Amino acid sequence: GRLEAVTQQMGYHPQYLDSFLKMQHYLMHMDGPLPFDCRHYIAIMAAARHQCRYLVNLHVLQFLRAGGDPQWLRGLEFIPPKLRNLNEINKILAHRPWLITKEHIEKLLKISEWSWSLAELVHAVVLLAHCHALASFVFGCGCEQDEGLGGRGSLKALSLGNQCFCEATAGNSCSQELLRINRKRSLDSCMELDSLRERMQRIHVETEGREEMRLLQQDREEGEGQAMEVGVRGGGLYGTPGWLSLLADPDGEVTGATNLACYMQDPDFGYQDFARRDEDQTQVFRVQDYSWEDHGFSLVNRLYSDIGHLLDEKFRMVDGLQSSAMAKRQGCEPSVFKRGIWNYIHCMFGIRYDDYDYAEVNQLLERMLKVYIKTVTCYPEKTNSEMFDRFWKQFKHSEKVHVNLLILEARMQAELLYALQAITQYMI
Repeated sequence: GRLEAVTQQMGYHPQYLDSFLKMQHYLMHMDGPLPFDCRHYIAIMAAARHQCRYLVNLHVLQFLRAGGDPQWLRGLEFIPPKLRNLNEINKILAHRPWLITKEHIEKLLKISEWSWSLAELVHAVVLLAHCHALASFVFGCGCEQDEGLGGRGSLKALSLGNQCFCEATAGNSCSQELLRINRKRSLDSCMELDSLRERMQRIHVETEGREEMRLLQQDREEGEGQAMEVGVRGGGLYGTPGWLSLLADPDGEVTGATNLACYMQDPDFGYQDFARRDEDQTQVFRVQDYSWEDHGFSLVNRLYSDIGHLLDEKFRMVDGLQSSAMAKRQGCEPSVFKRGIWNYIHCMFGIRYDDYDYAEVNQLLERMLKVYIKTVTCYPEKTNSEMFDRFWKQFKHSEKVHVNLLILEARMQAELLYALQAITQYMI
């Protein structure tokens, strides 16, 4: 009956966790422009850009629960063109959001029968930015690892019967309710697992036949690895396609996913340093010209009702978290220290504040902390436990989680600013 890893880590800061759960529940499970199965598939695409198996596994399960077509889990070639067209903006937002232009937006909105509406696109952009940033948190706090970092730790795997952080009820002190979940849920867990197993067996039986076997044989001959896996699950022997094997653990836990490359194109496309002396400085994104408070909030809230308020609450909540120990170490006010981390993250994405002295960043942030922040922000899949352990060795785990929450929110806001600015330019 333990909580899954993200909730467990964010639980060090319950007020923030409440805000996070409300926003995520609204984004994934409440009324909105996008169908529920598509929301989870977009989350899979976003998490795959950073090779985040933890989030991919979680959203594969949620995708199937929402009635998604299991064939889509074979990769981008098997999904509708409309969803597949989102791949380019997913790639750019994940690694170099400053490259987003109004032409990218126009292309998605004007592709005849596969066109997106503005409301759908805003929903998708929020989903992409949310999952990219959450992947940073997952790697930064060690949720991908078998054992947690710094004492409290994270879970080895997500129990199928446990309430996923996607499904928490909005409001009513979400985190406190979740933190009281105990082993009384085990019966529900077993029943739900049996239901999922029956569904997967039924899907397999329905898709059997001569044509499928011919295709599978052809895949084997071409070396594309689409062969059926055969294994013993829950006392019965049956064949399970490799892309569904993660659902069938007899202990009720999500196991490893298959190769995540099927969910993305151009896997070599990654982060490149924005700040180069030879670059045209006109590329710099100036917050004075386009900010979340003055521009982004109103646009996103108009096209996707209420999500702007929930995002804004989350941004403000992380800004209001107490960090006296962090600031005391540097001999400054907590707000000064947090702003240094926030502005450093935005600087790596080419976002500048005219009223900020960037010399403060080097004064406030020691080298190992900067290395950690840059890795978790820009290429989180390269994060390891040694990096986590090497900065602030004498600090509590909760203080390090606080840093990862700042990374999550600063990165998400950066991606949203670029995408929403491009949408605004298109609308003009």
